[in-house]
Amino acid sequence: MTDHCVQFERTAGGMMLTNAILLYRSDGARGLGSHLTPGEDAEAFASIHQIEHDAIGAPTIAAGTPLTRAHLRHWSQALGRVAPPQILPETVLVAHPDLLVWWVPAQVRTAYFDLSAKLAGLRALGGRAIVPVAYPAHVLVATRRRLGVFALERNERPAAETALLHSPILNVFLNGSLCWGNIPKPTSLDVSAIPEFERALFDSWSTHPNPGQELTITGKGGLVRLWDTLAATRATRFPVKRLRPFLGDRRQTAPRGAAKADPVTLGDLIYGRSGR
Repeated sequence: MTDHCVQFERTAGGMMLTNAILLYRSDGARGLGSHLTPGEDAEAFASIHQIEHDAIGAPTIAAGTPLTRAHLRHWSQALGRVAPPQILPETVLVAHPDLLVWWVPAQVRTAYFDLSAKLAGLRALGGRAIVPVAYPAHVLVATRRRLGVFALERNERPAAETALLHSPILNVFLNGSLCWGNIPKPTSLDVSAIPEFERALFDSWSTHPNPGQELTITGKGGLVRLWDTLAATRATRFPVKRLRPFLGDRRQTAPRGAAKADPVTLGDLIYGRSGR
């Protein structure tokens, strides 16, 4: 049988193994790795144990006691992982260790286009172009794995019931995730990382619509020609009515003949009710 034990030894700085935390859960619980599936109704328990060492220093886990919030506070402080208080910008909607959500007002800003497929008849984007274009308001949802990018119908702070629209920004997948390509990813979900996420989205080169992204708008011409028109005419407002509602997986999961699926709301996305 393979031995998966790890030998802990005293470090040169004087650190040694002193405690162990053991996690328990009910037999019927499903999980991913070492933690329960979010929202799962399952019993869980944790205990904290002293570590005893024999004559040669080998560690053994001793009997434990239930893990308390006081234990957690103590070890969080010892590990230096206590989140410092911070003043949140008015655009921030959710600030959580695993989730950062904020909205970006509609505005004209410099955009960078270098289309990999050159379409005939483009007036402003036929070659590499750096041009001012109008963007609709957006809500951005950052996790440790992805950046969700969604447009808003109104240029105002969204609420939980606000319906989301597909973003017209190129390089965004149909599920709302940004295609990072070779764009450097921010390593933090702190509010101080918001400018990094926005630079990754707005200041990188737009090279192509992702598969199916042309279908996220209404009207003739497609997404690239829409951006070309906005750039060529120096429009100051994005035509939000051309953006389709964001449905997540509801379009695919709805049975044939069922009523039209409702758009995903910001609350659906934050609380995991979007079906994505």
